[in-house]
Amino acid sequence: MMMTAFELRRDAFGKLVLKNKEGEEFVGVAPVRSFPVQAPTRGISLVREGGKEVGWIDDLETMPAEIRKLVTEELEGREFMPEIQSIKGVSSFATPSTWTVRTDRGDTEFVLKGEEDIRRLGAYSLLIADSHGIHFLIRDMFAIDRGSRKILDRFL
Repeated sequence: MMMTAFELRRDAFGKLVLKNKEGEEFVGVAPVRSFPVQAPTRGISLVREGGKEVGWIDDLETMPAEIRKLVTEELEGREFMPEIQSIKGVSSFATPSTWTVRTDRGDTEFVLKGEEDIRRLGAYSLLIADSHGIHFLIRDMFAIDRGSRKILDRFL
């Protein structure tokens, strides 16, 4: 079993409680990703109310299973960024247009107001904001299917 600089558990109210090696307990800590798109499992800060860091995770994949599970559950409950797996169609190649997509959370439609709402993140990733401010992620625009790529090319 791997040793960590802290213990992590949920209290009776469902809040995360971090206990450091000095024995101090911090109730209601929240995990915050440093690089949510490029390295989602690396550089996770555990912060208490007010944003003060009380714990750090270099790489979630190297943590004990119980800590990994707690942090992942907490992040999933707080973050909502569906990942687009394929683009089924668009209503028009002019904006605004309605996009029909398959995401890691199911099929959905959203309205793209303008081409400026598609933002590059690094060499491969795209972040697409819909008309309601929800962000959709395309982790690797070169890895998606050919039809989706053709549609994307019309907007980039």
